[in-house]
Amino acid sequence: MRSIICVTAALAFCVCSGPAIAKAKPPAKPAAFQLNETTWTFVDHGKKVRESIDADGNYIENTIGGKHVDHGTAVMKDKKACFTSAMTKDGEECWTTSPVKIGHSMVTTNGKGRKLKVTRVAYMKLSMPK
Repeated sequence: MRSIICVTAALAFCVCSGPAIAKAKPPAKPAAFQLNETTWTFVDHGKKVRESIDADGNYIENTIGGKHVDHGTAVMKDKKACFTSAMTKDGEECWTTSPVKIGHSMVTTNGKGRKLKVTRVAYMKLSMPK
C-alpha cells in the first residue's frame, strides 16, 4: 500500500510540475558581438595603432600618432571578425571575438594562430588621410 501511495504522489508531482516547467523561459542568450561603430587599440607589428569600424563596416587603422596603416571592410562571420584590406592582396583574415566592454581587453586569434591583445576604447570616427 505504501508503494502505491508513493508512486501516486510521484506521478501527481510530475503531472503538476509539467506545465510549470513548460512555461519556464529559456535562459537569456548573450548579445551577439557587435563590430560596427567600435574602436580598438593594439600593437600591430611593433606599432601602437587605433582601428575604428564605422556603421557601414568600413575600417581604418592608423598609428596613435595619426599615420595611416590600413583600411578595408569588416564583417562578422560565424562569431569571428573578418577583415579584408583594400591595401593588400592577403584576402580575408578572421579573428576570434568575445563581448568586450569599453576599457577592457581580450586576446584574439586569427586563422593562422597569431594572437593579439586588443583593447576596446570609446568609438572614434576616423577618416582617410587626404
